[in-house]
Amino acid sequence: MDSAQHSPAPRPRAMRLPMKISIAVAVALFLVLMALNQPLKTSSAPQGMVSFQLAGTAEQSYAIIRSWREGGLLWAQLSLWVDFLFIVAYLAALLQLTRHLTRDRPGIRERMVARWVRLLFVIAGVSDIAENIVLLNNLAPPTDSMSMTATILALIKITGLVLGVAGLVIIRAARRHSLSHSS
Repeated sequence: MDSAQHSPAPRPRAMRLPMKISIAVAVALFLVLMALNQPLKTSSAPQGMVSFQLAGTAEQSYAIIRSWREGGLLWAQLSLWVDFLFIVAYLAALLQLTRHLTRDRPGIRERMVARWVRLLFVIAGVSDIAENIVLLNNLAPPTDSMSMTATILALIKITGLVLGVAGLVIIRAARRHSLSHSS
């Protein structure tokens, strides 16, 4: 009887420096955005900038802007400009993470899912950029079309990010064991 030799499980590959840097920058910018969002939380905008992104109508947007007063409007503008940097950082981090998680996944299905995941992340990033442009234009005076456009773009962004992350989970769960053949 042949005893099959099992090779030890492959060691996880270390993250490359650019990916570590983009993750660190994305986390740092996220924390900055969270700090900038604090003065934007009001009774009309309990979630701060997120409430403004999802306002949907000029009336809701105007109520949020009024609740921020003059100083809050500057915080909102600063938050949107910092968010442009955050988009670049999180998009770079997610695309590099996708590459990292698929390096040892040579299967056709995994490569196809990885392409869709990258596309979803890019769509989310482009939607986020467009959303910020619309929100900057919606600060004075807000309109129904701009408010609704911002809401739709925010929902596209969130959907792209959620589905992209779900795709990464599927890729990693698709094959739990290494591709070793036993004789």
